[in-house]
Amino acid sequence: MAAGSTRLRRNPVLWTALVSATLFAAPMAANAACPLELAVYGDRDDAAWIDFRPTGESAVVTNSFKMVLDKGVVLDGIVMWSEGVKRPYASLMYQCPEGDVTGEEIAACTLWEGVVYTADASGKVDLIPAEGKAAPPMLIFPDLGPTLRMSAAYGENGFSKLPWDVFALKGCQE
Repeated sequence: MAAGSTRLRRNPVLWTALVSATLFAAPMAANAACPLELAVYGDRDDAAWIDFRPTGESAVVTNSFKMVLDKGVVLDGIVMWSEGVKRPYASLMYQCPEGDVTGEEIAACTLWEGVVYTADASGKVDLIPAEGKAAPPMLIFPDLGPTLRMSAAYGENGFSKLPWDVFALKGCQE
């Protein structure tokens, strides 16, 4: 055994610091470096996952994502910032028609709408950033579960597990 490893074992402070750095620093650094457009989030009950995607050249949409629920149900999500009082206003849609659609058609396939908040480990709440920024540790979709329960996509022919309103950062896509 090398002399350096013997010194570490005999010094509990150094050993504890090394183990802590090995176990905790790498995952935190990986998540902290993850841009929001590649972030993956999950709710506490594993009822839903959120995979962010690069938005592209949209002048209006600042974030794009998919929410994956049980039974293969996938909701399309977008975030757009409102005019006036700036807020990141998100929509979750299910099986919307493509192409030239009316406002009524979009409203009919929209299952949830609202402001998306973030929270850090200390409990500080903020608004979701646009692409290019670091992925926040937590996302909050107020009243998500109760609203989705009232949707046509929930139930016998749709998803059966309702997600919690809070999603934690689980990883980063490559």
